[in-house]
Amino acid sequence: MPPQRTVSNPSTSSSQYPPSRPSSSKPGTPANGSSANSSLILRRQLIELQKKPVDGFSAGLVDDDNILEWQIVIMGPTDTLYEGAILKARLIFPPEYPLLPPRMVFDSEMWHPNVYTSADKRGEVCVSILHQPGDDEWGYEDAGERWLPVHTVESVLVSVISLLSQDVPDLNSPANVDAAKEVREDFPSYKKKVKRLVRRSAEEAYE
Repeated sequence: MPPQRTVSNPSTSSSQYPPSRPSSSKPGTPANGSSANSSLILRRQLIELQKKPVDGFSAGLVDDDNILEWQIVIMGPTDTLYEGAILKARLIFPPEYPLLPPRMVFDSEMWHPNVYTSADKRGEVCVSILHQPGDDEWGYEDAGERWLPVHTVESVLVSVISLLSQDVPDLNSPANVDAAKEVREDFPSYKKKVKRLVRRSAEEAYE
Protein backbone atom coordinates (compact mmCIF):
# COMPACT_ATOMS: atom_id res chain seq x y z
CA MET A 1 0.00 0.00 0.00
CA PRO A 2 1.41 3.44 -0.84
CA PRO A 3 2.51 5.47 2.16
CA GLN A 4 0.25 7.98 3.87
CA ARG A 5 0.89 11.66 3.53
CA THR A 6 -0.82 13.03 6.57
CA VAL A 7 1.51 14.88 8.90
CA SER A 8 4.67 16.54 7.72
CA ASN A 9 7.58 16.66 10.10
CA PRO A 10 6.33 18.33 13.03
CA SER A 11 -16.47 1.54 17.28
CA THR A 12 -16.12 -1.24 15.87
CA SER A 13 -16.77 -4.51 17.67
CA SER A 14 -13.95 -6.11 19.62
CA SER A 15 -14.17 -9.17 17.39
CA GLN A 16 -12.34 -7.18 14.73
CA TYR A 17 -9.40 -6.79 17.08
CA PRO A 18 -8.03 -10.19 18.12
CA PRO A 19 -5.93 -10.17 21.29
CA SER A 20 -2.65 -10.65 19.50
CA ARG A 21 -0.63 -7.53 18.76
CA PRO A 22 2.54 -6.93 16.75
CA SER A 23 5.59 -7.21 18.95
CA SER A 24 9.30 -6.92 18.62
CA SER A 25 11.81 -9.55 19.48
CA LYS A 26 13.83 -8.76 22.55
CA PRO A 27 17.38 -8.05 21.44
CA GLY A 28 20.36 -8.84 23.53
CA THR A 29 23.10 -6.42 24.47
CA PRO A 30 24.08 -4.44 21.36
CA ALA A 31 27.23 -5.89 19.92
CA ASN A 32 28.19 -3.48 17.16
CA GLY A 33 28.97 0.22 17.16
CA SER A 34 25.72 1.23 15.49
CA SER A 35 23.59 -0.59 18.05
CA ALA A 36 25.62 0.76 20.94
CA ASN A 37 25.22 4.28 19.57
CA SER A 38 21.45 3.89 19.18
CA SER A 39 21.17 2.63 22.76
CA LEU A 40 23.08 5.65 24.02
CA ILE A 41 20.91 8.07 22.05
CA LEU A 42 17.69 6.42 23.19
CA ARG A 43 18.72 6.43 26.85
CA ARG A 44 19.51 10.13 26.60
CA GLN A 45 16.13 10.85 25.02
CA LEU A 46 14.33 8.79 27.65
CA ILE A 47 16.10 10.56 30.50
CA GLU A 48 15.31 13.94 28.95
CA LEU A 49 11.62 13.10 28.60
CA GLN A 50 11.45 11.87 32.18
CA LYS A 51 13.20 14.98 33.48
CA LYS A 52 11.10 17.33 31.38
CA PRO A 53 7.76 15.63 30.62
CA VAL A 54 5.86 16.84 27.58
CA ASP A 55 2.14 17.51 27.86
CA GLY A 56 0.04 14.88 26.14
CA PHE A 57 2.10 11.73 26.59
CA SER A 58 4.38 9.74 28.85
CA ALA A 59 7.13 7.29 27.96
CA GLY A 60 8.99 4.46 29.64
CA LEU A 61 10.52 1.08 28.84
CA VAL A 62 8.46 -2.05 28.38
CA ASP A 63 11.40 -3.95 29.88
CA ASP A 64 14.27 -2.25 31.69
CA ASP A 65 16.72 -4.51 29.86
CA ASN A 66 15.46 -3.57 26.39
CA ILE A 67 16.05 0.03 25.37
CA LEU A 68 14.65 -0.68 21.88
CA GLU A 69 11.02 -1.03 22.98
CA TRP A 70 9.17 1.76 24.76
CA GLN A 71 5.75 1.89 26.36
CA ILE A 72 3.85 5.06 25.44
CA VAL A 73 0.67 6.49 26.93
CA ILE A 74 -1.06 9.27 24.97
CA MET A 75 -3.74 11.42 26.56
CA GLY A 76 -6.40 12.26 24.01
CA PRO A 77 -6.06 15.90 22.88
CA THR A 78 -8.74 18.23 24.21
CA ASP A 79 -11.46 19.49 21.87
CA THR A 80 -10.96 16.51 19.54
CA LEU A 81 -12.69 13.17 18.99
CA TYR A 82 -10.02 11.64 21.23
CA GLU A 83 -10.56 13.88 24.24
CA GLY A 84 -10.65 11.72 27.37
CA ALA A 85 -8.83 8.80 25.77
CA ILE A 86 -5.91 7.07 27.46
CA LEU A 87 -4.19 5.33 24.57
CA LYS A 88 -1.48 2.77 25.08
CA ALA A 89 1.14 2.17 22.40
CA ARG A 90 4.67 0.98 21.86
CA LEU A 91 7.61 2.43 19.96
CA ILE A 92 9.85 -0.29 18.54
CA PHE A 93 13.26 0.95 17.46
CA PRO A 94 15.63 -0.70 14.97
CA PRO A 95 19.27 -1.17 15.99
CA GLU A 96 20.12 1.39 13.28
CA TYR A 97 18.18 4.20 15.02
CA PRO A 98 18.34 7.16 14.42
CA LEU A 99 19.33 6.40 10.83
CA LEU A 100 16.09 4.43 10.46
CA PRO A 101 12.71 5.22 12.04
CA PRO A 102 10.92 3.33 14.80
CA ARG A 103 7.55 1.64 14.39
CA MET A 104 4.66 2.86 16.51
CA VAL A 105 2.01 0.30 17.39
CA PHE A 106 -1.17 1.07 19.32
CA ASP A 107 -2.12 -1.59 21.84
CA SER A 108 -5.37 0.26 22.51
CA GLU A 109 -8.05 -0.51 19.93
CA MET A 110 -8.10 2.15 17.24
CA TRP A 111 -10.40 3.07 14.35
CA HIS A 112 -8.55 5.59 12.22
CA PRO A 113 -7.61 5.75 8.53
CA ASN A 114 -3.92 5.94 9.47
CA VAL A 115 -3.83 2.93 11.79
CA TYR A 116 -3.67 -0.56 10.32
CA THR A 117 -6.14 -3.27 11.34
CA SER A 118 -4.72 -6.09 9.19
CA ALA A 119 -3.41 -9.11 11.09
CA ASP A 120 0.23 -8.51 10.18
CA LYS A 121 0.27 -4.81 11.10
CA ARG A 122 -2.58 -4.43 13.57
CA GLY A 123 -2.33 -1.15 15.47
CA GLU A 124 0.67 0.16 13.51
CA VAL A 125 0.63 3.86 12.69
CA CYS A 126 1.15 4.99 9.11
CA VAL A 127 2.39 8.57 9.08
CA SER A 128 5.01 10.39 7.03
CA ILE A 129 7.54 10.91 9.81
CA LEU A 130 7.74 7.14 10.40
CA HIS A 131 8.39 6.25 6.76
CA GLN A 132 11.83 5.14 5.61
CA PRO A 133 14.16 8.03 4.72
CA GLY A 134 14.69 9.10 1.14
CA ASP A 135 12.44 9.60 -1.86
CA ASP A 136 8.93 8.17 -1.87
CA GLU A 137 8.59 5.57 -4.64
CA TRP A 138 4.87 6.39 -4.90
CA GLY A 139 5.43 10.11 -5.23
CA TYR A 140 3.13 11.09 -2.35
CA GLU A 141 5.80 12.57 -0.08
CA ASP A 142 8.89 14.69 -0.32
CA ALA A 143 12.01 13.29 1.31
CA GLY A 144 11.85 16.10 3.88
CA GLU A 145 8.47 14.85 5.11
CA ARG A 146 9.79 11.38 5.84
CA TRP A 147 12.11 10.14 8.56
CA LEU A 148 15.29 12.14 9.18
CA PRO A 149 18.00 11.28 11.73
CA VAL A 150 17.37 14.62 13.48
CA HIS A 151 13.93 13.43 14.56
CA THR A 152 13.42 12.32 18.15
CA VAL A 153 10.84 10.38 20.13
CA GLU A 154 9.25 13.70 21.05
CA SER A 155 8.88 14.78 17.42
CA VAL A 156 7.33 11.42 16.52
CA LEU A 157 4.77 11.62 19.31
CA VAL A 158 3.93 15.24 18.59
CA SER A 159 3.23 14.21 14.98
CA VAL A 160 0.97 11.35 16.09
CA ILE A 161 -0.91 13.62 18.49
CA SER A 162 -1.35 16.08 15.61
CA LEU A 163 -2.73 13.19 13.54
CA LEU A 164 -5.32 12.45 16.22
CA SER A 165 -6.20 16.14 16.52
CA GLN A 166 -7.43 16.55 12.95
CA ASP A 167 -11.11 17.41 12.66
CA VAL A 168 -11.34 15.15 9.64
CA PRO A 169 -8.60 12.56 8.95
CA ASP A 170 -6.60 12.78 5.74
CA LEU A 171 -7.88 10.07 3.40
CA ASN A 172 -5.04 9.86 0.89
CA SER A 173 -3.87 6.23 0.54
CA PRO A 174 -5.21 5.12 3.94
CA ALA A 175 -3.83 2.25 6.01
CA ASN A 176 -7.38 1.35 7.10
CA VAL A 177 -9.50 1.50 3.96
CA ASP A 178 -12.73 0.70 5.80
CA ALA A 179 -12.27 3.55 8.27
CA ALA A 180 -11.47 5.93 5.41
CA LYS A 181 -14.60 4.84 3.56
CA GLU A 182 -16.70 5.46 6.66
CA VAL A 183 -15.20 8.91 7.13
CA ARG A 184 -16.09 9.71 3.54
CA GLU A 185 -19.57 8.18 3.45
CA ASP A 186 -20.88 8.25 7.03
CA PHE A 187 -18.84 10.57 9.21
CA PRO A 188 -21.36 10.55 12.12
CA SER A 189 -21.02 6.76 12.34
CA TYR A 190 -17.22 7.06 12.28
CA LYS A 191 -17.31 9.54 15.15
CA LYS A 192 -19.53 7.25 17.21
CA LYS A 193 -17.10 4.36 16.79
CA VAL A 194 -14.15 6.51 17.79
CA LYS A 195 -15.98 7.84 20.85
CA ARG A 196 -16.88 4.31 21.91
CA LEU A 197 -13.23 3.27 21.71
CA VAL A 198 -12.20 6.42 23.57
CA ARG A 199 -14.48 5.47 26.47
CA ARG A 200 -13.18 1.91 26.40
CA SER A 201 -9.55 3.07 26.51
CA ALA A 202 -10.26 5.17 29.61
CA GLU A 203 -12.09 2.31 31.31
CA GLU A 204 -9.30 -0.15 30.59
CA ALA A 205 -6.67 2.26 31.90
CA TYR A 206 -8.27 2.17 35.35
CA GLU A 207 -8.96 -1.56 35.52
